[in-house]
Amino acid sequence: MTKDLIVSSTPQETKVALLDDGIVSEIFIEREAHRGIVGNLYRGKVTRVLPGMQSAFVDIGQERDAFLYVADVIEELDENLLTPEEAGQPAVGTLGAAPAGNNHRNAAIEEMLEPGQEVLVQVVKEPLGQKGARITSHVSLPGRYLVFMPTVEHVGVSRKITDDDERRRLKTILKELRQQRGGGGLIARTVGAGHTREDFERDMQYLSRTWDEVRAQSSRQGAPALLHRELSLVQRLLRDILSDDIANIRLDGEKEFQRTLDMVNVLQPELAPRVRLYNGSQAILEEFGVAGELERALRSKVWLDSGGYIVINQTEALVAIDINTGRFTGKKKLEETILKTNVEAVKEIVRQIRLRDLGGIIVVDFIDMEERKSRQKVMAALEQELKKDRSPSKVLSVNEFGLVILTRKRVRQSLERTLCEPCPYCSGSGIVKSVTTVCSEIYDEVRKLAPHFSGNAVSLGCWATRCS
Repeated sequence: MTKDLIVSSTPQETKVALLDDGIVSEIFIEREAHRGIVGNLYRGKVTRVLPGMQSAFVDIGQERDAFLYVADVIEELDENLLTPEEAGQPAVGTLGAAPAGNNHRNAAIEEMLEPGQEVLVQVVKEPLGQKGARITSHVSLPGRYLVFMPTVEHVGVSRKITDDDERRRLKTILKELRQQRGGGGLIARTVGAGHTREDFERDMQYLSRTWDEVRAQSSRQGAPALLHRELSLVQRLLRDILSDDIANIRLDGEKEFQRTLDMVNVLQPELAPRVRLYNGSQAILEEFGVAGELERALRSKVWLDSGGYIVINQTEALVAIDINTGRFTGKKKLEETILKTNVEAVKEIVRQIRLRDLGGIIVVDFIDMEERKSRQKVMAALEQELKKDRSPSKVLSVNEFGLVILTRKRVRQSLERTLCEPCPYCSGSGIVKSVTTVCSEIYDEVRKLAPHFSGNAVSLGCWATRCS
């Protein structure tokens, strides 16, 4: 599979699309006025400690106080668990263990924090809706080939590296680097497979220097203060996904093109010729089909090639996805028609999950299948497609009624939440009252106000408004 990165940038925002074999699979948007804060390091001040919730609120200088859960302070790191460093992001609740000598594994939050206390924290989840950012006191600094976790004594290797000899080689390198540093945790990223000790050492030196600078700055500044800002959108993507699989990186802005070329020359010089400045007659997003996909990603109904369709509805708590046969009637048996629709839907569902950046709990209502082997085929197809997704996900359950529940790591707002806002007429419900209902309400209102009118007639004007 070949990949292409399409970058459209303006002074106000940057849009990036990842194409797999020419098909848009992921879209990223970053606006300068509302730049994401995941990965940023802050010196914050504890404003409230809530023993009943075993959590605390911390002022980090944002609109709403950030949320710090007790597990993000003291939870130990499972030796067999990898954080989502594949996405260059810290995990929630599993970022690290307590520093050496801290035996408060089961300590209560009120024993560890108090109002007014200043803490160094990292954002692991963007503010969502009315909720503030999620933070942790354990830092995770992603580099090109490894992740440095200064508050953890742990060495690990990405689970996507399956060769036992390579895993042992990488662990040996990381242990030597950790000893050289004098402590801290290290995880080898997937892209690090096959790279030399010198590559890891350069990464380690850069990350170690960054951490030392953050600590020095933290000791000089009072809370709340930003200590370290995560890379820009394009720089993060280059750091995390740049590989031989990337066939082209096309950009429509001279400034972003030069910055990208400079970074590629540092990370992987042999790929520099693949960085190209776009100067076509059409807008770059239209030329490569991104604009159309962006528009379709905001619709609830998505048609399948066979004539079936899926319906995607986002709620505050979860995402519900329903599959329907639509115009597809099949040719032979009903079970065969249903199976074909479900399997076709799987591929589009996972693509839409990635495209819309859906996260949290996702419930998929497949069309009911009578035969167990049919359900097994659908589940196998779903698990295979989910392997293409860089964000961690887990299938939790499946039952005979066709319901599948899965979770996907949610760090940022979904595409819909980023680009849209609630309808001022339907208040975000997605529906408006029918004409008959509105007429009935008008009639009731007129009857209520009739005693206050003089004359024998009332003239009413009507302006219809419809949600798109």
